[in-house]
Amino acid sequence: MREIDERTSLTSNSMFELLVFRLGEAPGTDRRELFGINVFKVREIMVMPQITAMVNAPPSVMGIANVRGEMIPVVNLAAITGCNPTKGLGILLVTEFARTTQAFAVEEVNEIVRLEWKHVLSAEGHGGGLVTSIARLDGSAENTRLAQVLDVEQILRDVFPQQHKGIQEDDVIPQFHLPPGTIILAADDSAVARMMIEEGLKAMGVPYIMTKTGKEAWDLLQAFSTQAVAEGKTVRDKVAVVLTDLEMPEMDGFTLTRNIKQDLRFKAIPVIIHSSLTGSTNESHVKSVGADAYIAKFVADELAATIRDVLKR
Repeated sequence: MREIDERTSLTSNSMFELLVFRLGEAPGTDRRELFGINVFKVREIMVMPQITAMVNAPPSVMGIANVRGEMIPVVNLAAITGCNPTKGLGILLVTEFARTTQAFAVEEVNEIVRLEWKHVLSAEGHGGGLVTSIARLDGSAENTRLAQVLDVEQILRDVFPQQHKGIQEDDVIPQFHLPPGTIILAADDSAVARMMIEEGLKAMGVPYIMTKTGKEAWDLLQAFSTQAVAEGKTVRDKVAVVLTDLEMPEMDGFTLTRNIKQDLRFKAIPVIIHSSLTGSTNESHVKSVGADAYIAKFVADELAATIRDVLKR
């Protein structure tokens, strides 16, 4: 519990811890690149147990492992990324992510690195379809080591499409109206998460603006505030709700929420945390930074109900 409290307190300084691992030689090279995942998503790290192959399992699923009596699917991350694990896949990362538990087979775990979010830069537009961001492991140092932060939401949607479906034709999504002239401002660094959020908000019939980082959302709030003052209004006349992920490059959701709630211009705007970092520890910390609600990704009708409840309050 002391370790959890210590890691949780990092967010007050816009910091987090990244578990760094390798998957083998990168495609077409003999380099063994570094990859990363937020420590808060990792429930357990263990030596590879016996894997039971499953009939008709997806190609990248090695089978299931019996971990303390729980049957957990094991995903071959090396196969997904195209890496060649010359040392074999000897380590299992058991993770909790967006209401699901799964394990990822990796070649080796290297270290846990404590980072500021400003040293994590968006990878979008740089050719890494399964990578949300690039972490500079040695801060701003020249020739710093780089780790690719994987888009686990995209990976799980690709591997288990039936478990991570978007909105279906027969889904009934509650609709509602925002105050006239206002929008929902949303922020998420995962392309697949943004797509699912946009599908949900469209189904609800509400106007929105989608951003890719907390910093982008924060900059937009500044612009809305300036525009509102020029029109003799408040920023609340333009933004009804802020919907934000927690893990984002440059500025995370904790920092964005804290900035909003500590600024007299914005503190009246409700903030909803919409995150794959599930669990009571994260939910408690969300409340401590002033968020008005917390909801785990991704169930559209639950999201609609949460937005409606926050607006009523």
